[in-house]
Amino acid sequence: MKVTGASVPFLPLCQRLLPSRLAGLSMTLLKATALEIVILAGHLLLYPSGITQEHREPLPEPPAPEDATQLPTEAKPPVVLLHGFIDNRSVFVLLRRSLAQHGRRQVESLNYSPLTCDIRTAAELLGRHIEEICERTGSREVDIVGHSLGGLIARYYVQRLGGDLRVRTLVTLGTPHSGTAVVPLANAHPIVRQMRPGSPVIEELTRPAPGCRTHFVSFWSDLDHLMEPLETACVDHPDLIAQNVQVSGIGHLALPVHPAVATGIRQALDTPLPKTPAANHTGAHASPRAGGLTVA
Repeated sequence: MKVTGASVPFLPLCQRLLPSRLAGLSMTLLKATALEIVILAGHLLLYPSGITQEHREPLPEPPAPEDATQLPTEAKPPVVLLHGFIDNRSVFVLLRRSLAQHGRRQVESLNYSPLTCDIRTAAELLGRHIEEICERTGSREVDIVGHSLGGLIARYYVQRLGGDLRVRTLVTLGTPHSGTAVVPLANAHPIVRQMRPGSPVIEELTRPAPGCRTHFVSFWSDLDHLMEPLETACVDHPDLIAQNVQVSGIGHLALPVHPAVATGIRQALDTPLPKTPAANHTGAHASPRAGGLTVA
């Protein structure tokens, strides 16, 4: 899967001044950085629109099939979108549109307070939110897409609070599953300290999770400036069913925005899950670098 971007006017100059391999890497990094700045500017404009919790309208009735004898297809579960640190639901504007255009009738976002200081508390809130969604929609389970910290909150809910009974697939985007060491000065915030390697929360997520039913799909980028080391965004646990997809050519902020990633997310959510009983899932995790997605 490859998306080709527009050419950069000063590419020939860079190629003359730098060795070919280094020039290619530098141009990729330059384009990714420029895209991050554009996305950040756009997100700052949209941020006020996502401060409040979204208004939840009644679920529309599905259209009647033209052929009355046609067997009804299984409804897709609701999708819950969970944003990252100091962010809100506005980051998912484009992803929501993409999911809706491809048949996801029920897509909802959960805003947690920027003052949230504990991943465990946020995971409990997520659990209550999902129970409310299941009761309102009549669905037994949901899918979750979590960006950055949002993915870690969702994983804690699934792995430590019994959320695997409700979450069919958990897609994470640039989530520090093993903790990130970036920006040491940010340790002033308690929730950042919980995202550090070796923190009590990260240690809890390394504990055994036999029989966990949720399927994990983790997108991680080779240019993610907030993941240190980069592979911390991979799920690597012997008891979890996990697929790790490497994204090349974009940064942290672009993960929930880029159309190529949105396509990968849709494919992850629409892929039929294995019918193997949960008890036999132990050890079925993928290698940390399985799969790939290139954005040129």
